[in-house]
Amino acid sequence: MLSPLLVEERAEVIRIAQKMITDGLVVGTSGNVSVRSGELVAVTPSGVDYDGLTVGDIAVVRLDGTLVEGDLPPTSELPMHLTAYVEHGVQAVVHTHSLHATALSLLRDDVPAVHYQLAEMGGVVRVAEYATFGTDQLARNMSAALEGRGACVLRNHGTVAVGSTPAAAYNRARQLEWLSELWLTARRAGEPSLLDDEELSRCAAQFHHISAR
Repeated sequence: MLSPLLVEERAEVIRIAQKMITDGLVVGTSGNVSVRSGELVAVTPSGVDYDGLTVGDIAVVRLDGTLVEGDLPPTSELPMHLTAYVEHGVQAVVHTHSLHATALSLLRDDVPAVHYQLAEMGGVVRVAEYATFGTDQLARNMSAALEGRGACVLRNHGTVAVGSTPAAAYNRARQLEWLSELWLTARRAGEPSLLDDEELSRCAAQFHHISAR
């Protein structure tokens, strides 16, 4: 029998997965969402239309990937999710295939400081080197790019955002897509003006002050 807390978190995974579709951050069954509860992780299943998900469809796995409960197998990107939990101590992971962030990954090694919102993610967001989806190599590349950051972009693939809750991680995923679109839009007209590291540090302090209230 599952605890009420874990059932609630599985329901939240469904809510966020469906928002990814509504907000255009994924197409079809791409992307995935997970949340950690103690030593267990609730994660979206592989290759399933999110609109019809039920709580029982959401896989529950241990941090070593062992399936505990769920009517469907977990996402093929499970190695990325588990790596984020084990190596970065986060509580939720959102993986999107958003258009503008993926397009930016074909052109750059980072999301440049076109807006102070980047400070909330720890600074300039890195682009992880490409590796085949679902592989341990992709999880390692993601982990390196995620170090000290709240999100990263996966080259030729999509994005990964992390946070203390699925909602917090999802907000970062949406902001990352907007930041990428902003740079691409400005770049079409010329060379965008960027914020320097000192200003990003000031903005990071502001974000910390706001969150501590």
